[in-house]
This record gives sequence, C-alpha cells and structure tokens, in this order.
Amino acid sequence: MSQQLSYVIITPYSLHKSRTGGILSRLITRTGLELVAARMFAPSSKLVNQYSQAIISRNDPQDSRVQSLIHDYILQNLSPDPATGRRRRAMVLLFKGEDAVRKTRSVVGNITTERRGGETIRDTYGDLIIGEDNQVRYFEPAVLAPPTAEECEAKLKLWTRYSDSDGGILEDTIGYPSGEKTQRTLVLIKPENFRFPSGRPGNVIDFFSRTGLFIVGIKVHRMSVAQAMEFYGPVREVLRTKLKDMVAAKAKAALEKEFGFKLPAEKEGQLGELLGPAFGDNQFDNIVKFMSGQAPSEIPEADWAKPGSERCIALVYEGVEAVRKIRDVLGPTDPSKAPPGSIRREFGQTIMVNAAHASDSEENARREIGIVQPGENNFRQVVEEFCGKA
Repeated sequence: MSQQLSYVIITPYSLHKSRTGGILSRLITRTGLELVAARMFAPSSKLVNQYSQAIISRNDPQDSRVQSLIHDYILQNLSPDPATGRRRRAMVLLFKGEDAVRKTRSVVGNITTERRGGETIRDTYGDLIIGEDNQVRYFEPAVLAPPTAEECEAKLKLWTRYSDSDGGILEDTIGYPSGEKTQRTLVLIKPENFRFPSGRPGNVIDFFSRTGLFIVGIKVHRMSVAQAMEFYGPVREVLRTKLKDMVAAKAKAALEKEFGFKLPAEKEGQLGELLGPAFGDNQFDNIVKFMSGQAPSEIPEADWAKPGSERCIALVYEGVEAVRKIRDVLGPTDPSKAPPGSIRREFGQTIMVNAAHASDSEENARREIGIVQPGENNFRQVVEEFCGKA
C-alpha cells in the first residue's frame, strides 16, 4: 500500500486541559506512523467557517446527528472568542505512513453515547452527554480527524491555505491578569525519543504540562549541521577548557601504564593544555552529530545547511516565569543528578542523551528560537509534497 498523509487536530479544549502529550503518545504508539510535521494555528473566522462546512459528509461513518454536532462545535469552539476577539489555539499534527488515514481514525475513534474503557482517544478524552429528553447536555470531541483519504487531502489543503496567516508562533491567544509579566522559552525534544515509535515524545510533553504554561509554537525539526553548530556554539569553548583536567589525568594514567614510569606532576598539566582543546572539539562534534545525524567532518561544508537526518520536536512555551518553570521540570544536564519526578531522571541516559533541551534564559531563548525557527512553515511543504499546491 502506498504512503499516505493524515492529520489530527487537537482542539482548543484539549490543549487547555494539557492533554496534548497523552494524545500524541497514543497516536505514535498505536498507529506506528511517522510524525512528519506539526503546527500551531489560531484559526480565523474564515478558516473555521470553511472547515465546518466541509465536515458534513456522506462518507463519514459518524451518523448525521454527530456530524451536525461536530459542525456546530467547530463554529463555537474554534472561532475567535466573541467576547474578546481573541483567537483560540489549535494544534495540527501530520502523520505519514501506509494506510495512515484509516490508522489515525481508528486510534481517534468515533463519537458515541456508549461509554467504553479508554480504547480510543475519544473514549478517554471526549464526551457526549445526552439527557433524558434526548437533548445534548455536553459535547467535546477532543480531536478531529478525516474519515477518508480523499477528504483528508481536501481538508489538509484548506488548512494549508491558511497556514501562513493563521499559523506559526501564536500571538495574543492567552489572556493574563493585568500586570503579569510573561516569558517565552524553547524546548527541544531530542532525537533519541524518535529512534522507534514510542510514547516518549508525548510523555515528555506531558511532564512539561505540570508547569501550567501554554504551547504557542510547535515544529517537527530536522536540525542541519550548521544549525547544530550555531545552536551549541557557546558550549564549544566550555568543553575545550572544562575537560582539560579530566583529559590530563586519563592521558597521564594511560602513558604511565604504557611506558612503565611515573610522569612528573607538571607534565600532567601540559598534557591537559595539549589534549584538552582537541578532546573538547571532538565532544562538540559528537553533539552536532547526535542532533543532526552527521559531524561537520563527515560531509562537505556546502551541505552543512541541509536538513539533517535526525528528528526532534521544537516547542515554544509561554507564561509567567516560563524559563524557570520549564527547567525545574526538566532537571539538570546530568540525569544521574536529576531529582525524582524530573524529565531527565525519568528519560535521560547520559549528559548528551538526556531527553530534552530547554533555554536557560530569556536571551538564550530568543537566540535559540531564531536558529530553530519554530514558526517556519514546513507544514505547508509537507502537505504540498503529498497533495500538490493548496
């Protein structure tokens, strides 16, 4: 069967209730599909109206009453807030693989009044409550997904047409009390979380939800060698100097064992000065390769700017004290020193393979966001590669 592209839209309510991580985990683990793009949207009235009209379909296994409920739900809950004019957040995830539309829809589930045991996403996170008078008391679909490949393509093209004007790193989608100072910070969910289909990316996002912060940007990113070198550039000189003593001690021990005599103490210092920078450069190259898939020495410099082979998720979080809150949940660089309940204690392995990165200051967040560019519209690129121009 040929490759398909499918989408899942996480509703504003599911985002508000921090269910993003749990939903993503189920989609990755239960479909086995590849997450190839993600984008935050603040849908305009035009996009919402057109999308709601496209929901009513004779090809949808949902009965006409449920389709009508979804139509009305989209108009009421994805449209800008009528009281404030503020647009609401929605997240669109793109998955690629064989039979992708059927697989995503199977994991999402259909909407029914019969309660099940959490078999699908909608069993767990959705609700349809009908009163004794057969009137709907409460309805929340949790996510939205296409019923067929043909409708998937049409709806993806619709969202793609609005992906520049209504999508990216969102502005003014969250209301804060007067006087509160907010920050934005960058998180990278690192490549080791994507070695095989697992719940790890979603689980890491779920941990970050404890901060009470809001996701306002998301991108599936393949870091180039050039981006990795720039991103981790400040670390390079630290590695060249910080590791001198360790390198000197190891070199001295190895030489003494090999040649069978003791080296004078001052020679150890000289070994550090000689070998420390070279070892630091080697460690830096390892970091670049870990994040991009290739070390600078392995490819021509002309190819350094090309997207790498490794995948990560870039997220922009917004809120009060965002930088501190994210780093508190993440934990220190060394997973062995991270406290219980932190991300790096739960998911980290080594100082480099430590689950996620988070900016350590507002200044660095701005610098890192500028490098990774979470607002870049690779969502459009992926859709148009599969479906043609929107």
